[in-house]
Parts: sequence; structure tokens; C-alpha cells
Amino acid sequence: MIDSINVKSWMTQEEACEALGVRKQTLYAYVSRGQIEVRGDPEHVNRNLYRGSDIAELMKRRSLGRARKNIAASTMAWGVPIFNTRISTIARGRLFYRGKDAVQFAATATLENAAQLLWESSREPRFPSVAPMALAGSVRARVFAAMGVAAAECGIGETLSFDALCDEGAALIGRLASHLVALPANGDPLHARIAAAWGVEDHADLLRRVLVMLADQELSSSAFAARVTASTGASLGASVLAGLAAFSGPMHGNAIVRVRDLLDETRQAGTEAGVRQWISRHESLPGFGHELYPQGDPRAADLLSLFEPPEGVRNLIECVERIAGKKPTIDVALVALERRCALPEGAAFALFCIARSVGWIAHSIEQKTSGSLLRPRAHYVGPAIADEDEAAD
Repeated sequence: MIDSINVKSWMTQEEACEALGVRKQTLYAYVSRGQIEVRGDPEHVNRNLYRGSDIAELMKRRSLGRARKNIAASTMAWGVPIFNTRISTIARGRLFYRGKDAVQFAATATLENAAQLLWESSREPRFPSVAPMALAGSVRARVFAAMGVAAAECGIGETLSFDALCDEGAALIGRLASHLVALPANGDPLHARIAAAWGVEDHADLLRRVLVMLADQELSSSAFAARVTASTGASLGASVLAGLAAFSGPMHGNAIVRVRDLLDETRQAGTEAGVRQWISRHESLPGFGHELYPQGDPRAADLLSLFEPPEGVRNLIECVERIAGKKPTIDVALVALERRCALPEGAAFALFCIARSVGWIAHSIEQKTSGSLLRPRAHYVGPAIADEDEAAD
């Protein structure tokens, strides 16, 4: 790595050649082309010194040139940032919403407050309760069907004002939430309606905090899917549907299922035995260790500090930290919340999905107002392409 090399302000010829891995003739060529500044050494009359920052820049450019394809690929897997956003970021092991610490913000904010902040709206949105579609099948099937209809109803390519986009986004979140939870039709904040629907009004404040903490997470897979869709001029409903589709995978919003599986295994085999069995069969422990939070997920730490986790979850957390040195992510905290508060089956997924839809809307609006199309290139590694002469034969 370039930044791991101790580059002096000024370097001797020998040091410069060694750093660049070149002969002195090549070094002179860089100097003659104006790429490296040179000056006389004040302590040695017959010796020149070469500017270290110029050498470091050359090293960086050459490294980038050699690894350009690898760098491009790495951006797709927890790699370097690929475009600008004003919405959220992760820095110093903390999540920030437009510069505000998300965990601290969640101490008092509602999901409506979070939407206003993330959308940069002048008005606090209201998420209306609607009558769910009459459709046979699972709750998940009804949600996909409802958002599919919403995507089809929205005008394709229609240009809406910023305020109109925010209003449409609020309506979409209300529709999504109403198909995940049988919401009462009143003017209460969304977390209070969810708590009432589940009969857990005493835990409404916990639901409020978790909804705010989960509203966005920089450029997650689902946010990227929503942004790509929005960039094509598709409707806001289509963007939310794309985000929902990406979110439903077991590596994202449905990771909670694998956490439950791990808990079930440790309950049957004993905590340490179950953890070791899982490690022996799988590459990683679901719900533990996060690429973006090497010191631990601050959202999980905050949520787990607000209540006493069930014994099985508590034992699992202690065991994994002792054996693997990994801390729990928000997925473990959500399962702990679900069990501690006796929430209905699927509640953790519903909370996560409803909360994250606020972020999908934020990213979709930001992408739409930018007016740019997201269309990355692929690095082809398939069969060799025949040249024109071979094709003619």
C-alpha cells in the first residue's frame, strides 16, 4: 500500500529509485518531463534531492493503473465509495444521517422525523394507514403485490416536483407498512400504530428507536437497487419495489432468519457446542461481525443496552465474542427485541423493512433529482472473442 510507505519530503537518488523500482535513467526521464521536482542538496554539493510527494504521486498512479480492474471490482464488495451522496455515511465506526449521529438522533426522533431529515424536506411526512389488498398467501406475498401495484400506478417517466416526490414517498411507506402490519387508522406516529397493532404499547418507545436507527445505512444493496431503478426514470414506486426485492435476500434484510437458525442450534446443542458446530460447517456466524463496523455495530450496542436480552441471546453474544472475537450486529439485536417483547412472528423483518423504506425513498429522490443514469461497465471474463477474420470464416 502506498500510504504505508514512509516517503520523505526530499529523497536521495538512491531512495527515489528504490521507492519507484526504476533505474536512475528512468528517474532522470521523470525529472525531464516535469513529473518530479529536483533541487540541490544543501548538505552535499554534488548531490541532488527529489521531491517525495511527487514520487508518492507517481507510485499511486502506477499502482492504480496496474490494478484498475481490481479496484473497479472491489467497489462492488464493501470497497471504495463509487458516487457522492448527502444522505448518510459511516465514519469512525458510527452511522450519520446528514451529519447527525444516527444512534443519538434515535434517542428522541420518530421515523417521521428521520424521513424529514433524510429527504431534506421542509415538511414532516405522515405515513397513512390503508386497507390492505385482499390476496391469498403470506404477508410477504401481499407486500410484494401491493408494491407492484404501486409501481404500476405511478407515472413512468413523469416529472414530479420535490414536494410531490416527498408526498408520494410518504404514501408508499404507508402502503408498505399497512401490508406488513394491520395498522389502526389514526393520526398517531407510525411506531405508536405498530405498537398498538401488536398489542405492545408498553414497548412503543423501543420500536420508535429501532425504526429510526434502521432508516438508512449509506449505500446498502437495497439502496443501490432503488437508486439504479430511479436513475432510469422509473417511478418512485418501482424504485421502492426494487429496494424491497434486494432487501428480501438472506444476505440482507432476511439475515434475521439465519440468526434464528443459529439460536435454535445453540439451544439444542448447548451454546458453545452449537457455535463451534456452526463455524465448522459455515464460513461465518450470521449476525456477528460487520465489515463497516470493525469495533462493533453501534446500533446493536445501543438497542441491547435498553433491555435485558433473553438468556439464549445473551449467552450466544458472550460465547461468540469469546471464541471468535466478534460483536453482534443489528440483526441479533432485532431478534433479541422480538423475543424480549413477545412480538409476533415476522416482526423483526417488518420493522427493518418499514424503517429502511425511508432510506430507499431518500436515495431514489436524490438520484432522480441528479438526472444521471447509473450504468456501470462489466469486466468480461468469458470465452475469447473471435477477431473479424475468424468471424468471417
